[in-house]
Amino acid sequence: MKSPKIAFFPGSFDPFTKGHEDIVLRAIGLFDEIVIGIGHNSNKNRYFKLEEMQAYIEETFKGKPVKIISYQGLTASVAKQVGAKYILRGLRNTTDFEYENSISQVNRHINEDLETIFLITSPHLAPISSTIIRDLHKYGSPIDEYLPYKLKS
Repeated sequence: MKSPKIAFFPGSFDPFTKGHEDIVLRAIGLFDEIVIGIGHNSNKNRYFKLEEMQAYIEETFKGKPVKIISYQGLTASVAKQVGAKYILRGLRNTTDFEYENSISQVNRHINEDLETIFLITSPHLAPISSTIIRDLHKYGSPIDEYLPYKLKS
C-alpha cells in the first residue's frame, strides 16, 4: 500500500492571509493531506492569539484534507513527526526565494527524506504580507479584504 503524500506548511501565520490560503488551495490537488503548522518563533511575539488563529484556519479549510497544528521546535523534525515528506512554501518574490532556499537546504540536512516544494504566489496576492496586515490592523485600517475569514474582534 502506497503511503499518503503529506505536505507540511509551516509558518507563524500571524495572521493567516489570503496569500497563505491560495498556496494551500492550490496544493490540495498535489497532496493527499496538508498539515498547516503554526510555529512558535522565539524571536517574535504574536500579535494575534495562536488559539484564535488556529480556529480561523480550521474554519477556512473545513471539509478539506487539511489539518492544523501548533508546534515548537525544528520544522524538519516536526515534518517527520507528522509523516510529511514535503515542506510546502509560497514565494512572493526573489527575496522570499533567497530566504526560503537557505532554510530548505538546512531542513534537508536535518531530514534527508524531506523535499521542499515552492509555489509562486498568485500575482494579485503577492503584495500581501502578514507584517503589512498587522500594521494596518494596529493602526485601525480595515484588513478583511486580505483574510480568508472574518475577524471576530
